[in-house]
Amino acid sequence: MEQDKSFLPQRGDYKQLAVYQIAQCIFVITHYFANNYFSKGDRTIDQMIQAARSGKQNIVEASIDGNTSREMEIKLMNVARGSMHELQADYEDFLITHNFCTWSNDDPRTQQMRSFARRHNDPEIYLEKIKQRSPETIANVALTLIHQYDYLMVRLIERIKRRFLEEGGIKEEMYRARINHRKQ
Repeated sequence: MEQDKSFLPQRGDYKQLAVYQIAQCIFVITHYFANNYFSKGDRTIDQMIQAARSGKQNIVEASIDGNTSREMEIKLMNVARGSMHELQADYEDFLITHNFCTWSNDDPRTQQMRSFARRHNDPEIYLEKIKQRSPETIANVALTLIHQYDYLMVRLIERIKRRFLEEGGIKEEMYRARINHRKQ
């Protein structure tokens, strides 16, 4: 008997999601930044790294858990988004407390960074490039990526919500699969 492919399709290829790829870049940048621009023992180091990690890892868990619970998928995607907002505040605090500027949306450096990010989602490229930049630039690069992450995450959550409205949850899928099986 052939397995019904429409019943509980095993999604979860999170590595192909642009938002996950950006999260990986943010994590690598943050790990470098926190370990190089804060004093050893500063709690901010761990806080920033954990926020960046959570923004990435919760996408992984949501992608897998979403196979059986759209509710959990939406919740975990929102947890990931919240973690990145926490990280955003840490970078903004760093810039303010060090009297650095925060790039505006229309700043040419922001535009250049957005363009670069649309073409590059490899964490190694970012790690190589940020080592040559000032802490002010690195923080602004991270903020630009966090804004792109947030934009993509909102769209992803909306897509998951639409899928729920169109297809229902796991119980509805199980019921439809059982009815279709009986008809065969």
